[in-house]
Amino acid sequence: MAEVKLHGGLLSPFNYRVVCALKLKGIPFELIKEDLSNKGALLLKYNPVHKKIPVLVHGGKPVCESMVILEYIEETWPQNPLMPSDPYDRAQARFWINFAENKGAAVWKLFRSIEDQENTMKEILEMLQIVEEHGLGEKKFFHGDKIGLVDIAFGSIVHWLQIIEDIVGVKLFESHKFPGLHAWLKNYKQVPVVEENLPSRDELLVFFKGRYEKLQASARMQ
Repeated sequence: MAEVKLHGGLLSPFNYRVVCALKLKGIPFELIKEDLSNKGALLLKYNPVHKKIPVLVHGGKPVCESMVILEYIEETWPQNPLMPSDPYDRAQARFWINFAENKGAAVWKLFRSIEDQENTMKEILEMLQIVEEHGLGEKKFFHGDKIGLVDIAFGSIVHWLQIIEDIVGVKLFESHKFPGLHAWLKNYKQVPVVEENLPSRDELLVFFKGRYEKLQASARMQ
């Protein structure tokens, strides 16, 4: 098998998506930790457009953007499938992945910007409510009884949302409002690969609190 390398950062939600998918597939890989304050030459070579992590390098060929990488992993290594086999179910999975990508951006907006937070929080609550009412239903995971790409997409949003809530000082993802999503998140975190690779709450709090304070200080100087 061609060599697989992943350029990323351990606390990045987007890097985590790729790590989770590779491990669920049983694909051995080398993780190359990138310092985003001093980006390495290989990262800039492999992702000259966005200059961001994660970047998967398979047999010397780079693939960029986390959900594009996950699709590549699914198509390249068919074992332990992370997408449904039925064409309609696959289409539904792609719909929710796209929804997560588009609407999940509000979570990072809440962290990065102190402007218009009221509307940003409204966006997040609307996203959560839609997924609660229309995404999961009575299923254990989005694909049914087995974890898949939709779960990975939303897991990297909701877990990090809980950290951002603490840092920003708001509470949006409440169990009495979103019981289905809370039950799903509990099931998700109990999957061994997820449990072993999901960054701890304490690690994330320390890292993102430091970044948030720098963003706040920079905003006050403008």
